[in-house]
Amino acid sequence: MPSLFVKEVIISLSDLDQDITQMQISSFTLEFKMNLLFNNKFDKFDDDYKEGTFIFVCLKNSAELIREYVLYHRGRTIDGSLQNDTTTKSFNYNIINPKSEKNNNRFVHSLYESVRKDDISCCGRYLSIKEISEILVPQTSSPYVMPVGFTVSILLDDLFIFSAFSEYPNSKFGDLKIKFQINPSAFVFCQVDPVLSMAKYYTINKDELLSSGQDKLKDVDLFLRNWSLTFQYTNMYTQIGCTADLVTGIRAEELTPSGLNNLVCDIKPVKVSVRNYIIEAVTANMCGYKASDTFLNPVRQFYQSRPFVVPAQRIQSWVFPSITSSAGIKTTQNIPHSHVTEMCLLFPKDARHVTYNENPCYFDMQINTMNRNFPGFPMNTVNEQFFTMQLQANNLDNIFEACDEYEDSLATPSASKTRRYNPVRDYTSFFITIQCERNSNGALTFNGLDSKNQNTAIELKGHLIFAGEVDTYYNVDTNGKHPPPPILCTVHDTFWLFSPRNVGSCLCDTTHSFDLIINQVIA
Repeated sequence: MPSLFVKEVIISLSDLDQDITQMQISSFTLEFKMNLLFNNKFDKFDDDYKEGTFIFVCLKNSAELIREYVLYHRGRTIDGSLQNDTTTKSFNYNIINPKSEKNNNRFVHSLYESVRKDDISCCGRYLSIKEISEILVPQTSSPYVMPVGFTVSILLDDLFIFSAFSEYPNSKFGDLKIKFQINPSAFVFCQVDPVLSMAKYYTINKDELLSSGQDKLKDVDLFLRNWSLTFQYTNMYTQIGCTADLVTGIRAEELTPSGLNNLVCDIKPVKVSVRNYIIEAVTANMCGYKASDTFLNPVRQFYQSRPFVVPAQRIQSWVFPSITSSAGIKTTQNIPHSHVTEMCLLFPKDARHVTYNENPCYFDMQINTMNRNFPGFPMNTVNEQFFTMQLQANNLDNIFEACDEYEDSLATPSASKTRRYNPVRDYTSFFITIQCERNSNGALTFNGLDSKNQNTAIELKGHLIFAGEVDTYYNVDTNGKHPPPPILCTVHDTFWLFSPRNVGSCLCDTTHSFDLIINQVIA
């Protein structure tokens, strides 16, 4: 049955025809329709340029679509499984996936450098100007509505709570279900490079263009020869609901009676937002296999008196109470620490920014909690030491290569001492990872932060590298806009515990250490 705006969806994550469910390679697919709102009709395009110019609406990662979820085991809520603000958590978790993994899962991620080249390896929809204008032009009042269908596949492995889940013996422990809501605010949009998309359109449709006469071919040739660097549009992702400079018109204007033409390009601020959506279908794509009694009987016997333990992690989000100032930031939040292994910092520039975070360009930045400084030295968010520290913290320093968007966000300053820089690539995938747990060479020990769930002060402080008009974080724009407070995310060790007692039960344990849990299994 279709599910309307902000309604919940519940689906099963195990198949009764399978004895073992392979959670790590399973997924579920959503088909839904969103009504997008535009404040521009894109009616200043010549017909010859409409089919080769695109706006792209997408998710950076498909898992960011989930707003919140809770899990059920045999019809009962799994204690500790409720996850709010899942979009932010998925942003943190999936932005650091290695480039090789993102390239392999082509329709789950939307890499900006691929999108701007009109590549099909993405999680979103390319909307041609022809398609947009045909729907919007007849409408008389702004904002103009355009229904757009999306199909999104979400890997269970990309949801943080399933990050260490592999093979689940559902024939022993029973059915799992997930109930979730989606978050349309997670979408981003951008202008596809008009030169690249027009060249691709020309190449694909060359025979048709040649057979229809010379006029279309001349117009495309005029476009490719006369595109100017002065045609400056927003050259990175923009969060849905916000405004970006987009190409709103391309046309040839006659300069002389002899037929000499000039290319005119209109670029204006355009707001793209979501009115509502409807989920039309949800399909669970669960992988698994049958197993013989010879295999299953030892499993049943082993877990007859022991819990089935799956290590997991969860993220909690906390908003600091104070915003930054023109001099920097110094703010304190009181939160409980429970087996905290990492802390992450996000710096949104707008309250609507969900999967859009830029480098604030801070120096002398540090966190203090429980009489310890994290990291052990003050950070400068645009220098080489910080760049190396972030790659190491996210295991991207040796074998695995980070994606370009993440590296660019870490390494690219937004200004100089005298002026702001216009972006030439996507810098909206920035966040800071601070390790609280020392590397233990594979030993099963915990030495992170734990205050026994008692509130503890955590202080964030830092100073802006660029001040005044060239500061792009505190002075978001030249109209006096300032950012909301930064966000702290704490990463905690947790455990799934499937018990053989009471006809089988499950909880997500958030209070015990690994040592206590593992002793129940090996006892």
